[in-house]
Amino acid sequence: MTILSLNSYAAGKWVAPSGRISDLKSAVDGRVIARLGAELDFERMTDHARKVGGPALRELTFHQRAAMLKALAQYLNERRDALYELSYDTGATKTDSMIDIDGGIGTMFVYASKGRRELPDDVIYVDGNLEQLGKTGAFLGQHVATSLQGVAVHINAFNFPVWGMLEKLAPTLLAGVPAIVKPASATAWLAEAAFRMMIESGVLPDGAVQFVAGSTGDLLDRLGSQDVVSFTGSAATAGMLRSNENLLGNAVRFVAEQDSLNATILGPDAAPGTPEFDIFVREVHREMTAKAGQKCTAIRRVLVPAEHQEAVIEAISERLAKTVVGDPRAEATKMGALASLGQREDVLEKARLIGSEARLVFGSTDGSRPDGVDAEGAFVSPMLFSCDDPDRAENVHSVEAFGPVSTVMAYRDLDHATALANRGAGSLVASVFTHDPQVARKVVLASGAWHGRLYFANRDTGKEATGHGSPLPHLVHGGPGRAGGGEEMGGIRGVMHYMQRTAIQASPDLLTGITRSWVKGARTRTGDAHPFRMTFGELEIGDAIGTPWRDVTLADVEHFAEFTGDNFYAHMDEEAAKANPFFPGRVAHGYLILSFAAGLFVDPAPGPVLANYGLDNLRFMKPVSPGDRITVNLIVKEKTPRNAEYGEVRWVVAVTNQDGEQVAGYELLTMNAM
Repeated sequence: MTILSLNSYAAGKWVAPSGRISDLKSAVDGRVIARLGAELDFERMTDHARKVGGPALRELTFHQRAAMLKALAQYLNERRDALYELSYDTGATKTDSMIDIDGGIGTMFVYASKGRRELPDDVIYVDGNLEQLGKTGAFLGQHVATSLQGVAVHINAFNFPVWGMLEKLAPTLLAGVPAIVKPASATAWLAEAAFRMMIESGVLPDGAVQFVAGSTGDLLDRLGSQDVVSFTGSAATAGMLRSNENLLGNAVRFVAEQDSLNATILGPDAAPGTPEFDIFVREVHREMTAKAGQKCTAIRRVLVPAEHQEAVIEAISERLAKTVVGDPRAEATKMGALASLGQREDVLEKARLIGSEARLVFGSTDGSRPDGVDAEGAFVSPMLFSCDDPDRAENVHSVEAFGPVSTVMAYRDLDHATALANRGAGSLVASVFTHDPQVARKVVLASGAWHGRLYFANRDTGKEATGHGSPLPHLVHGGPGRAGGGEEMGGIRGVMHYMQRTAIQASPDLLTGITRSWVKGARTRTGDAHPFRMTFGELEIGDAIGTPWRDVTLADVEHFAEFTGDNFYAHMDEEAAKANPFFPGRVAHGYLILSFAAGLFVDPAPGPVLANYGLDNLRFMKPVSPGDRITVNLIVKEKTPRNAEYGEVRWVVAVTNQDGEQVAGYELLTMNAM
């Protein structure tokens, strides 16, 4: 087999290995798979990112960047088979590889969708509501976010060479920030193959991404206040990187996802024979064996009611005994190898430390390989421990054997269970298997502060449940304390790591110009044409229409009540209505006012308005009594293109009475032809 030469990608060019060359070996049989080594000009790389990649990305709107991510994900998705083949030598089975490869591509698809639906077709993100800073509304405050003008350095772990790379790149590129990717060397051939596909796609602008196959050298010393470091790996390495004097001196943003002694709790109600007990056992087994336990979210500590401890050990051990460990290419194999021989030795060493406080109830820590596997491969058997005194133990709560290793420990009551879960000093995820809502609430209150994610599963979550160890792009991935104190993904929250939030103080007109969203008090434009006769492209922010007046009569109110069946007393009973502190007597239905408002502003003939898409933020500010008159004012607030045929227009709608008092307000959404 040809030995791969892993190249770096620097300043738009592939750079062959040079200097100190390292051999990378198959986790399955120990043969040399690839070689890497990098002597790179990191000043040139960071300059290229800031001066070429950054400006090119910032010229694109969020929607254009989202389209770029979608095209990139589609390109990778069509070429997965080649990545699967390379993934086997990392020790991963086909199922493991799908978690890594398909999961990474799926994350990119999710960010493409969220960028299109949740961000504006603009380069400025409006964060939160307006703040009125004076009595008249002439001076306002608004938070906005803009792209950082630096570079993101992504330092990734060995266990997910594709997903780890793509889950960082998706929010970074959506934010408009270029990235330099540094994969872990142990599985770098798979990361390099996926990265090479991204470059070959031609989707990304020059300078948007670069790749380091080897050491980062003095890269961190060249970062400044506009840059970000996103790291996944051990707490020891994270601590070393965080302490870099240049990062500290320039307050460089540092996002870390570190070691984690994740716990799972079998609820006190989940006795043997319940669906929750069976789901729990399956989940522990899966988390021990998927990726050979090499998941930052894997279950390390299994907390169970004392009376069920032996039943849990027996059930998990029974499943482990049926788990075939071997060549990940073999169809019968359910657990492959660890990523490297070095990783194998580290796992065995850590397992022995745990074994000093807990009894081994399944597997072996002596280094013997499972029957039928290659002696040169990085194979171990699953190892299940039982700790009889978790309160006095230390290692089981502080030592992570990053492999198929878990420890069962008994708790007395739920308070004891949450206290033990919190002994991990901060984790990425904890899970609870219960059918009792009160148990779930109590765990959140007692342990929420210690865990980045709480996963609850029972008979009701069924097949839709994603699993304890599955980070999702929609939700934050990170945790406090030992877990690193960082957050990744979390939908648009992840994008914000690569943007600067700025408080803007200005007049309504200036804020409208900055945000491209009409602000109350800003100028409007009233033309001869009805806005509903104008296409999406013809409409401008601030276009407005005022309608004629309409009288609201008692007959209108009674007819609406009869027609709809809404005979609420405030509309039909004068004495009862007067007794209510909100009404002066009988009043018009709120939805009658909305209907009348539509009748006043809608232009009925076919035209650019294709559909009423809905309304947001509806409020009824003041009752409308029979005899009152109403008029409506519409203003174009925002425009969002949806495709080549139509776009969404958001209108501010204000309904006022004869005294100039606003009686209702909302935001109307229409779909308008381009």
